[in-house]
Amino acid sequence: MLTVGLTGGIGAGKSEVSRLLVECGAVLIDADRIAREVVEPGTPGLAAVVQAFGEEILAEDGSLDRPRLGALVFGDPEKLATLNSIVHPLVGARSRELEKAASEDAVVVHDVPLLTENGLAPLYDVVIVVDVSTRTQLDRLVRLRGMSETDARARMAAQATREQRRAIADVVIDNDVPLDALDRRVKEVWADLVRRAREPRPE
Repeated sequence: MLTVGLTGGIGAGKSEVSRLLVECGAVLIDADRIAREVVEPGTPGLAAVVQAFGEEILAEDGSLDRPRLGALVFGDPEKLATLNSIVHPLVGARSRELEKAASEDAVVVHDVPLLTENGLAPLYDVVIVVDVSTRTQLDRLVRLRGMSETDARARMAAQATREQRRAIADVVIDNDVPLDALDRRVKEVWADLVRRAREPRPE
């Protein structure tokens, strides 16, 4: 099995790259999706978040009110650290379960938005960074996600810089390109990952 950490800044197009890798045959473990699952109603995760932040972070139907929680922790490092200390271990445990369930010769891609920020690169055999210019990031966030420029810049500034991400990359996928060029590049990377997965490992 080859474990791959896939990351990139907000608006870099990481989900498009992960979709293409799945089409090639990768087993995808999506940290964001797991982070939502571990705080669904009735989970110990949600109970712990409510205990830490109070009932006001719940929506009327008893689910987590993500925008309200986001507003509470964004810009407050202490509260964000508290939230992360609840959610990250749960996400890590579930990710490991899913990885163990994959076949021995699988290429398992962990889609981890904050891989760089949380120093997780050593956990993976290969780290892939999806890279775009800050200008492209900003344009996508404003045009495609409907953010204000101020909000978009704040979200970008809260993440690792391009340089920090590229410094931990084994493979960089440039996503400042048309979709057909991205598709070709992902297929090249996939061929390399399959080759690495088949290589005998040192005991």
